[in-house]
Amino acid sequence: MLERESDAALGNGGLGRLAACFLDSFAELGLPSFGYGLRYQYGMFAQGIRDGRQVESPDDWMALGNPWEVPRPECRYPVGFGGHVEVDPSGSRRWWPSEHLIAQAYDFIVPAHHSERVSTLRQWHAQSAAPIDFAAFCRGDHHGAAAHRVAADALNWVLYPDDSTEAGRRLRLKQEFFLVSASMQDLIARHLRETGTLAGLGRANAIHLNDTHPALAPAELMRLLLDDHGLGWDEAWAITREAVSYTNHTLMPEALETWPVRLFEQLLPRHLEIVYEINHRFLESVKQRFPGDIDLVRRVSLIDEGDARGNERRVRMAALSIVASHRVNGVAALHSELMVKTIFADYARLFPDRFHNVTNGVTPRRWLQQANPGLSALLDERIGTGWRRRLDELEGLRPLAADVGLGEQLLTVKRENKRRLAERLQRELGVTINVDSLFDVQIKRIHEYKRQLLNLLHVISRYQAIVANPTADWVPRTVIIAGKAASAYVAAKSIIELAHDVARVIDGDPRVGDRLKLVFLPNYGVSLAEAVIPAADLSEQISTAGTEASGTGNMKFALNGALTIGTWDGANIEMAQAFGERNMFTFGLKTEKVEALKRAGYEPRRVVEQNPALFDVIDAIARGDFSQGDPGRYRTLIDKLLGEDQYLLMADFADYLRAQREVDALFRDPAAWHQRAALNIAGMGMFSSDRTIEEYVDRVWSVKSLD
Repeated sequence: MLERESDAALGNGGLGRLAACFLDSFAELGLPSFGYGLRYQYGMFAQGIRDGRQVESPDDWMALGNPWEVPRPECRYPVGFGGHVEVDPSGSRRWWPSEHLIAQAYDFIVPAHHSERVSTLRQWHAQSAAPIDFAAFCRGDHHGAAAHRVAADALNWVLYPDDSTEAGRRLRLKQEFFLVSASMQDLIARHLRETGTLAGLGRANAIHLNDTHPALAPAELMRLLLDDHGLGWDEAWAITREAVSYTNHTLMPEALETWPVRLFEQLLPRHLEIVYEINHRFLESVKQRFPGDIDLVRRVSLIDEGDARGNERRVRMAALSIVASHRVNGVAALHSELMVKTIFADYARLFPDRFHNVTNGVTPRRWLQQANPGLSALLDERIGTGWRRRLDELEGLRPLAADVGLGEQLLTVKRENKRRLAERLQRELGVTINVDSLFDVQIKRIHEYKRQLLNLLHVISRYQAIVANPTADWVPRTVIIAGKAASAYVAAKSIIELAHDVARVIDGDPRVGDRLKLVFLPNYGVSLAEAVIPAADLSEQISTAGTEASGTGNMKFALNGALTIGTWDGANIEMAQAFGERNMFTFGLKTEKVEALKRAGYEPRRVVEQNPALFDVIDAIARGDFSQGDPGRYRTLIDKLLGEDQYLLMADFADYLRAQREVDALFRDPAAWHQRAALNIAGMGMFSSDRTIEEYVDRVWSVKSLD
């Protein structure tokens, strides 16, 4: 029955899984808490592979119903779009929407593992507030009679609708506002039920923005307090600032969400007024502190005024989040440091005490206790069961790391996990893999900065070396890649296709045998991750230094005894510091070297010309060796590598291969390998989401954080 049940297609990617870990920790720590989201009927998409190419289809995870959710028919709120704003004789402003929806609540109850406490994931389902147009229906215009109901239901369909179209962008903004409007109304209603007054709302409630998707929350909270509850601006703003805090999850300027002002005018006219007023008051304070610094005012404004090249005026959602929050954090030490030095440098200058770091964590209950029962039982036997609630008790494993008996036990557990995964791949994909090979795993969203392409370049280089010297004593290796590419992300989808093409060539070459295998696992999700992570020997965390905010997959792998090959990026750094840098295979340029190389004028083509192994790899792809003689299939990928190479794959290639040779050398010595694996596990105590949440409570969500 468990095998037949679909994964809930709610949290996809790092943010969704981080939120799930947080809900587990909320329950475990006994915090009164709600996670808010939308009830997506089809998730993001189900990934299929056809002729080596990704194809998307609806992830119809609720086709047979969802027994785990609890409908809350009494919990429903009106949400509007469009319309106009009127001013009454007293000067009060009132929004009259032209489109009316109802947000209906459905709850997931998230239980603690070691108590009877729970947390709640409250999801909103959109419904039209109006019935069908009966007259149109009677005329035979059945589609027109229900068009508004279909439009409302569209908000429930897909997570991250393709926003490369105007219709997609419009739908996504509506989804984001629908989420925050229902959630803010729910929070206020609950507070009034419990206290009877709005006084103290900001000190009794913490509203945390998990990146900019809910960044409209402060604007909607202000509207509700001003327009519906009659508070004055200063009182409403004080409540909002006390309640709201913000976590940033990206250093990439292009990933900081912005919305066209004209779209706000069409869908959210009252909120645009509120954003303008917040911006006016904020910029006046900036001008008072820094008189004459017009460039600073322009840079920190909540409104990007556009330019002469035709770029339109846009609302900057990260700026709104920062200005409305009393605390702003990054999610790893390096990320938080770079955040205040780069994308948010001006705001850090204005609000130096507002910025801080809270390193991410994962729940050990799901990602060790549940996903890896063999290792969990071994830890219970060796150090007791306390690690399940206080992960820092893993430190008790450190003095045992050199124990030969422990190493043999770890080897036994790992081999059994690998055997189970191999059986699953044989059953579901018809793929046979060598259980005694090194399982080299990279599972995450397919994106150029995560550098799955660098992984493939190493696989091709390894393949070429095996073909050139097939009698050498090669360490058998199975490379496993999984992840989805956004439906409109052409380069990422091309990387998936290349992975399948390379796998096909390697599979068809009798000179290789079982010394090298490349497998792409389709439709990556939580259940698949729970099978793959405990089986991994090597964890690929190879983003360009300075691009990954934190990562949590890196933590899950290390917690399960996989060694990490990684760049000095995100939480990799803190992990290496926790269990010893010598116990991680580090490579590549560090952040300051990355920036220095780009400033000096990076020439990737010259790097390729000076490295024979890299030249052979690029040349083979360009010739069509992996595309059935079609040299044009990957021309765009190759041109980007030889031209801009934005993420410095060419610059890091040689050092990546050097680190991979170190991996081979250590894997030849099982005792040494598993001693390092034990030290990795022992050092992962700080990377529990329980610790993360305790830090948020102490520094962000408690009344103490406001004083």
